[in-house]
Amino acid sequence: MTALISGSLAYDVLMQYPGRFADALLADQLHKINVSFLVPTMRREFGGCAGNIAYNLKLLGGDPLTMASIGNDAAPYLERFQQLGISCEAIHTVASIYTAQCFITTDAGNNQITAFHPGAMTYSHENKLAHLAKRDDIKIAIVAPDGRDGMLQHAEEVVAHNIPLIFDPGQGMPMFNGKELEHFIELASYVAVNDYEAELLTARTGLSLAQIAERVKALVVTRGELGAEIYTAGSKIDIPCVKAEQILDPTGCGDAFRAGMLYGLTNDMDWATTGRLASLMGSIKIASQGPQNHASSRAEINERFQLAFGYQL
Repeated sequence: MTALISGSLAYDVLMQYPGRFADALLADQLHKINVSFLVPTMRREFGGCAGNIAYNLKLLGGDPLTMASIGNDAAPYLERFQQLGISCEAIHTVASIYTAQCFITTDAGNNQITAFHPGAMTYSHENKLAHLAKRDDIKIAIVAPDGRDGMLQHAEEVVAHNIPLIFDPGQGMPMFNGKELEHFIELASYVAVNDYEAELLTARTGLSLAQIAERVKALVVTRGELGAEIYTAGSKIDIPCVKAEQILDPTGCGDAFRAGMLYGLTNDMDWATTGRLASLMGSIKIASQGPQNHASSRAEINERFQLAFGYQL
């Protein structure tokens, strides 16, 4: 069965400055900064929450359907998806603008200066679910960070089509007030957040985690190296963290976790197994540089799952 993934497609442009930013900044002149950093190394990664989730779900053998908005520079991303066998049917092109891009410069002290251009994400609300109405194979959908209006619209459209919804606010949460976040929770069958986002969600809505869990089928809270907690049916399931081969880059780990959730839910796995698979996917991702460069086969994922948890998927 197909999982609809609504969210962003983006390019991550990563640059390394061999010195330290602080050496080029004068404390008494910060009101008129005019500096330039020479960055000898640069690479561009495929990213965006929807792209990352789709990539990981495909590794598992799932059927991702990505609903995202892209710009006039997206040909490499579309070609990549086609090579991976990921459907581009629900991807909307805005010809007058660039695809969303994040520019990150890191110095020798691991300090970062980041600029984010939302680009086509801003027009995500122009991408309608209506043209997918005839499809009857979409078993679940996730609304991940994207343009503000698009997230609201897509969540409502998904529910109007009787498709169970995972609400994954992520870094998009600051765009919404408490009432809007509570509306997302009312629409959702499932909510997925990390521990910081959980604190922000409770603060903005005035709802406790227990109260949020009462309103959905499951509330999933990831806690990094402490694993994850799944609140469902009045109980809490503790999901252990899977030890990574190496800790190299956390970018995209949350998206890999959500791909595991989607796979488990579309294949009717119990929550203990779904959570463990999601945890394993995050562990595999963190050992690789970039959000979409790990390439474990399904057989390798199965083997690692059994080694980690003592039973087969």
